[in-house]
Amino acid sequence: MTRTRLLAAVLVAGVVVAGPSVVPAAASGPAAVVSAQSPDTALETAIAGLPTADATAALVRVGGVEGVWRGSSGVHDLRTNRPADPAARFRAGSVTKVFTAAVALQLASEGRLDLDRSARSYLPELIPASYAGVTVRQLLNHTHGIPAPDFPGTTVEEAYANRFQIHDPRDMVRSATSKAPEFAPGERQHYLNIGYTIAGLIIERVTDDSYERQVARRVLKPLGLCDTYFPGANPRIVGPHNHGYQRMRLDDGTVGLRDVSVWGSTDGWAAGDIVSTTADLERFTQALFQGRVVRGPLLDEMFTLPKVTDSKTGKPAAYSVGLSMKVLGGREVWGKTGGRWGYNAAIAGTRGGSRTLVYSVNSTDAKGQDMNKVAETIMVATYGRP
Repeated sequence: MTRTRLLAAVLVAGVVVAGPSVVPAAASGPAAVVSAQSPDTALETAIAGLPTADATAALVRVGGVEGVWRGSSGVHDLRTNRPADPAARFRAGSVTKVFTAAVALQLASEGRLDLDRSARSYLPELIPASYAGVTVRQLLNHTHGIPAPDFPGTTVEEAYANRFQIHDPRDMVRSATSKAPEFAPGERQHYLNIGYTIAGLIIERVTDDSYERQVARRVLKPLGLCDTYFPGANPRIVGPHNHGYQRMRLDDGTVGLRDVSVWGSTDGWAAGDIVSTTADLERFTQALFQGRVVRGPLLDEMFTLPKVTDSKTGKPAAYSVGLSMKVLGGREVWGKTGGRWGYNAAIAGTRGGSRTLVYSVNSTDAKGQDMNKVAETIMVATYGRP
């Protein structure tokens, strides 16, 4: 059976919406489960009907004083049609940046890292004089002006062919800084991974330790995030996980879904390679917003947008140190989305943490130009429309 026909068969089979209470479903499909805690019809609707052309599974956790809701939908994989595992690990992509920013701000609070000091002063052998004016804060809020490094290929098919290539952070920095600046430091904002790649290297320099161990010691272990880890060069997700699929051109020349669950993520590193679960990310988000990860005035860095405009759109900056901000339902919602092939993820919350959201969506176009439709519907169902 082709992947396209297999997806069609799964669409007919049924749905899984996971929560605390079980509602028996028809024998022709997997059981349907609906949350008994603060039922939210909008959220149930947002993830109902998976898999679809946009996503094969979704895991959602909403928390805070405004109510708690848990749900999952879709399938573990398109071969067996097993229900999606609500406790599954997944690639969280750029949500990694929040962990990196948190460690950098902790180091700043300890006086070991100066946000106003130049990146070159920490890495003189790596950052050339042409970028001498870039500060650590500008790395973290995407106002540095350093362009993206070069990677092999420009299409998803070419990326797939190179999915096991190992990328060294220093080589990525050399590739990026060999080019001319996009703009003067602090002048505009352009969201890119490279600032966080450099920030990861600075964390290693000032601590004389690996970036991964510093995140584990400072964040993962204190919060008990036992299902969150850095994969390093291992292209497989360790432990239970729902398969990710990506729409692309297949070997026979047709366009369909390919299982992309096994894919190296060394190109992301401190900017985007973390693997986690919705439960771990919810615990992290709530602790972060409550000031238990970054303490004192430095937490404000994560909730302060630079007063510049986006270099592409001309709109006001939307990214702070580690987070981004959108106005949804008439209030500010802070958080971070992330995407790896086959996987979309996000953490979000109102400033006081009264309503938090974590989701993982197994998107079939996880790196598309527009936000995944299922993910967007989940966000709107949780907070309201822009």
